[in-house]
Amino acid sequence: MDPTRAFVKNVKRVVVKVGTAVVTRDDGRLAVGRLGAIFEQLEKLNSRGFDIILVTSGAVGAGRQRLKYRKMINSSFADLQKPQVELDGKACAAVGQNGLMALYDTLFSQLDVTSSQLLVTDNDFKNADFRVQLCQTVDSLLDLRSIPIFNENDAISTRRAPYEDSSGIFWDNDSLAALLATELKADLLVLLSDVDGLYSGPPSDPRSKLIHTYIKQKHQKAISFGDKSRMGRGGMDAKVKAASKAAYSGTPVVIASGYAANNIIKVLNGERVGTLFHKDAHMWIPVTEIGPHEMAGSAREASRRLQALTTAERKKILVDVAAALEANEQFIMLENDADVEAAREAGYDEALIRALAESVRKLAEMEEPIGHVLKRTELAEGLVLEKKTCPLGVLLIVFESRPDALVQIASLAIRSGNGLLLKGGKEAKRSNAILHKVITSALPESVGTKLIGLLTSREEIPELLKLDDVIDLVIPRGSNKLVSQIKSSTKIPVLGHSDGICHVYVDKAANLEMAKKIVLDAKTDYPAACNAMETLLVHKDLSTSGGLQELVKELEQEGVTLFAGPRVNSVVNFSKANTFHHEYNSKACTIEIVNDVDEAIDHIHSYGSSHTECIVTDDHNVAEHFLSRVDSAAVFHNASTRFCDGARFGLGAEVGISTSKIHARGPVGVEGLLTTRWVLRGKGQVVEGDKGVVYTHKDLLNGVHLPNGVDLTNGV
Repeated sequence: MDPTRAFVKNVKRVVVKVGTAVVTRDDGRLAVGRLGAIFEQLEKLNSRGFDIILVTSGAVGAGRQRLKYRKMINSSFADLQKPQVELDGKACAAVGQNGLMALYDTLFSQLDVTSSQLLVTDNDFKNADFRVQLCQTVDSLLDLRSIPIFNENDAISTRRAPYEDSSGIFWDNDSLAALLATELKADLLVLLSDVDGLYSGPPSDPRSKLIHTYIKQKHQKAISFGDKSRMGRGGMDAKVKAASKAAYSGTPVVIASGYAANNIIKVLNGERVGTLFHKDAHMWIPVTEIGPHEMAGSAREASRRLQALTTAERKKILVDVAAALEANEQFIMLENDADVEAAREAGYDEALIRALAESVRKLAEMEEPIGHVLKRTELAEGLVLEKKTCPLGVLLIVFESRPDALVQIASLAIRSGNGLLLKGGKEAKRSNAILHKVITSALPESVGTKLIGLLTSREEIPELLKLDDVIDLVIPRGSNKLVSQIKSSTKIPVLGHSDGICHVYVDKAANLEMAKKIVLDAKTDYPAACNAMETLLVHKDLSTSGGLQELVKELEQEGVTLFAGPRVNSVVNFSKANTFHHEYNSKACTIEIVNDVDEAIDHIHSYGSSHTECIVTDDHNVAEHFLSRVDSAAVFHNASTRFCDGARFGLGAEVGISTSKIHARGPVGVEGLLTTRWVLRGKGQVVEGDKGVVYTHKDLLNGVHLPNGVDLTNGV
């Protein structure tokens, strides 16, 4: 449940308003299928004990459609050629109300629900006795589990356009719904519209973003509205005014789409649907807090300012970050202690903070990554082309609660010139907050603290994953479920791995003592790491020579739980592995016997995750065969899989390990957060069909002429 929607747990009485755009189709006819789906939701809520009150629009539109049709079939061809007079709205309302209620009664009857009709006008509410009687009648109907259906009686209403002035009590069915919610002491008002909720601008504008929680002080003057409702009197402007009035009178309001399936039920289940209006909203969300789109845009702008700095200036930022970490280590540990106590996990100590600070300093001393010339080519005399490294732009990184994650990620973003949005695990909420504050405080004013944004709510992630216009890369660091969900929920490129199923293959020519050390380290150094061994493959000869038994003994002595593949069961007796494709993330692993190195390679390709694989052997040819054939991000010979790490690779730090083959693969350091661009410098050259250009294609970095056998005279 969204924390801002927790109030729905106490909701009993609900007013639901359906607008004309929801009630009718584009051609003006009643949207029977859509209404049926809405009424099914109301029936379910009614049966669950909710008091449901319905306010409906659409009578005028429905009546107009019906009268136009009747007028057309009763007219001659000559009559139809004449200018058509607009139908009287009050006559349309009278006809439409009859048809509307007939449909509503039929739909509710099919669901075994009793409904009742109440038509009201603005003048009715000027009578105090009417208000008292209205409440008593509605209470009686609700006690009988009947659903009251309200509509303004447009057929006899004396109010005329403009529909809003200082003397009015309500002006349309949105303001009627707000008035009824207050009069009838409703716990919630749901205004159903033809859009998902309130947007920062016209919903048709791709730059407009959905506002999940309306804050009057923040949004009242910042929102621009689109066109009014295509058929009714109101529009989003009318809904916002009605919602604000009801909310500040004590009834929370949600504006949501009447087109989406089960939206009313989702609202009452506390899901983040539509736009919430609540009198206490300003206390939940700071008025100055920016939304995800604005946060990403600010990070992009700050990253461009960061890129404009000199190499020395960017290095100094990292040095200042390292100093700030050390200067604030007591505050960091204090906040971390609170997280550790809540989660009962290992946290920071002084040694870790100093190690992190030192890793940041090492990153600062690395060669300048931005603007590195990878290729310089003379295309023609006086026309020089360069291929240079540049930042990706804005990164969104969703990471687990490891204590070193935020510092590593932030320092890599600074070094690579990227803007950054961070979402850490809730278990380290306070630690992440203090680290974010310490690191951003070290950023110079010329760059700004918005270079690195920290997200605090999981509910913000789905919206962020839609922002392919301002976020360039998503890197999830967490469970297989998290990574899979993110990959399936975004058009933004995703870099990472969903599984860490790493293998160690012990060949028949392996030094057994070396194999024991490597296998133990790969499994027990940090069993939960993604580069820990999950499957041990053993050459068949070791099962008869005793080598397999020695490896098993070593693992069992270290408390490792072993699971057997089919061939191992005949040699050593322990529990059968349910599947070879399994990441234990604990002191457990699978063991299987293979005939030779090629069978080991086939096994890895069939059940692995393309992360890290190792062969232990003294046979050079077998080792090289393994290294060249295994299709994984990292392949080792006589070394533990635990070496697959950005810091151990000398990358300074890593944002994660990628098993993707596009862009970066393996531990992703600074280089993995860069892309390239082409810079061409000329002296007024033009193509003109390539008639006057003599291409030299000379490699200026190495002084080599590139192959120049392509005929460009016919154009490209």
